[in-house]
Amino acid sequence: MSAPLPNPAGQVAVAGVPVGAAIVDLDGTMVDTLGDFLVALRGMLGELGLGGVTPEQVAQRVGKGSEHLVAQVLRLHLPAQQADALQARALGVYQQHYTLANGRHSELFPGVIEGLRRLRDAGLALACVTNKPGAHARELLERKGLLEFFPVVAGGDAFERKKPDPLPLLRTCERLGQAPSRTLMVGDSQNDAAAAHAAGCPTALATYGYNHGEPIRATPALVYFDRLDQLPLQPV
Repeated sequence: MSAPLPNPAGQVAVAGVPVGAAIVDLDGTMVDTLGDFLVALRGMLGELGLGGVTPEQVAQRVGKGSEHLVAQVLRLHLPAQQADALQARALGVYQQHYTLANGRHSELFPGVIEGLRRLRDAGLALACVTNKPGAHARELLERKGLLEFFPVVAGGDAFERKKPDPLPLLRTCERLGQAPSRTLMVGDSQNDAAAAHAAGCPTALATYGYNHGEPIRATPALVYFDRLDQLPLQPV
């Protein structure tokens, strides 16, 4: 990756913890992309001659990257061995359908634009880190008017490992010029929380995300929020 960005001009505290940067997840945190996933997966399954998939089934499987999502959906219809044998072909078909669907069946969660503006105006350096492929992530951010907030965007193909491994967060902290302990991870799932905990980042979790169908408040975090623009920021 290129040289670190300059340190941000300002610093704020979130629930009493000073931070100088924020890493923000994409799917389930900023954009409700369930509709995009549904259209792409249904297109893939139809092309492969398999059955359908429900919104609930997709929501429980989102968050660990396209490979995981496709593998788990295939196993809804096929024995594990057959699903694994079909994985490579299915992933290619899925990506074709997702490229067409990306951003066309999804909506911003309420308060996202306002929340990002608050974080930026507070002087925090911002990055978007997602397990979605980088090209899809940038296109989605641009279509939803969010790309301007993020000088750093890292997709699931940017590093050797994806979240919940801490590597994407640690590398992004370096890029932002901030220690992990002063970089807030803003996400919606235990996947984000696990990566943040292992990296040493404080965590803020959205109450409205996917989180594999489990209650998010069962996952330890510094703070929870119902809208991004309600994230508690205090001057330092």
